[in-house]
Parts: sequence; structure tokens; C-alpha cells
Amino acid sequence: MDNVLRKFVKAANMKDFSLDITLNVNGALVTGTTVSAEKYFRSLSGTLAEGNETAQSLSEKLERASQMNYSQEEIQYIHLENAQVYNGDAQATPAEGSFFWRGRLDTVDGFFLGRIDAK
Repeated sequence: MDNVLRKFVKAANMKDFSLDITLNVNGALVTGTTVSAEKYFRSLSGTLAEGNETAQSLSEKLERASQMNYSQEEIQYIHLENAQVYNGDAQATPAEGSFFWRGRLDTVDGFFLGRIDAK
């Protein structure tokens, strides 16, 4: 696992540091802005909060997950906001709107700083 990438993720988790980045993951490019695990889980929690009983239960669990101390944990995941995935010459997914993305650091083959903007 790349120690430089791990340091970027640790900074995001500890200091809510954000960085535009593009990752190469199994031949696909994933582009977005790094965010903390806390922000990632809070966003998911908020998305489900107004749903049915099952969604609300999941929302509560995700909210608890957002309150963990990720700065002290072994870093295994990277979280991106406003993420897009490029696979081959196809248009980015999603083509419109934005979403959060979570990926295992040990599956990242490479990265560069900056986002892909296909506009």
C-alpha cells in the first residue's frame, strides 16, 4: 500500500484535510475530493434519516460510525466526495449529480493529484 496515499487519507481523517485526487483502481479511474471517514458516514446517515424504520435504524448506526476516532485506526479505506468513475472511454458515472465513494486502499494501483474534468 502506498505510504504517501495513506498519509493523505490520515490527514483527511485527523484534520478534515481535503485534496482533489484521481485513483487508478483495477483499470478504472476514480476522481474526487478526499474527505474524512466521519464526513462520509455522516453524509450516508443523513441520506437515510428520513426513510422508513429500517433506513432510520441504519442511519443511527452510520451516525455512531461517524463518531469513531478514525485518526487512531489502521487506515484501510479512502473516502471521496463529488466522485466520478471512468471506465475506458465511456462517460463518467454518474454523468450528472455527485456522490460519495469509498474504496479499499489496498486496491489502489496508482494516483495523481487533481481531478478529471470531462466538461
